[in-house]
Amino acid sequence: MEKLSEKEKGLIRDSWESLGKNKVPHGIVLFTRLFELDPALLTLFSYSTNCGVAPECLSSPEFLEHVTKVMLVIDAAVSHLDDLHTLEDFLLNLGRKHQAVGVKTHHNTQTSKMTMRLTMIFGEKSLLYMLQSSLGPAYTTPLRQAWLNMYSIVVSAMTRGWAKNGEHKSN
Repeated sequence: MEKLSEKEKGLIRDSWESLGKNKVPHGIVLFTRLFELDPALLTLFSYSTNCGVAPECLSSPEFLEHVTKVMLVIDAAVSHLDDLHTLEDFLLNLGRKHQAVGVKTHHNTQTSKMTMRLTMIFGEKSLLYMLQSSLGPAYTTPLRQAWLNMYSIVVSAMTRGWAKNGEHKSN
């Protein structure tokens, strides 16, 4: 697993200190931006309340639970910056769960194209947008890069989990 520099860890911790106290509102900003950028991603989320448009989805209890879980994963990553390897099993399992519900990593299917868009739009566009919106002038280029580096580590571990689950299913 890749490592972050001490400076990157400090930037991430300092920026998350206030954001982590209000996870759900910041998660709503993140997912609102995600669906603004690509409304087709709504199809990846099917809940008992038919989530056909973003406002319906964002207000459903099931989706708010998902937002909370996503923000808790971010919180866990920030809390374990000094030993991200301790999250490896958790992230691998998270990747397996995403693969099990139809999230694929192969390039040749419509679902996987959507999943790759989700990964890019979630991290590079929505997470960074939420950070920038919430932090204002405290959002700097080094901070942006630190968060991108951490996001890359998390996605890399989840992708290994997707792959391992796919190998297990084919055996």
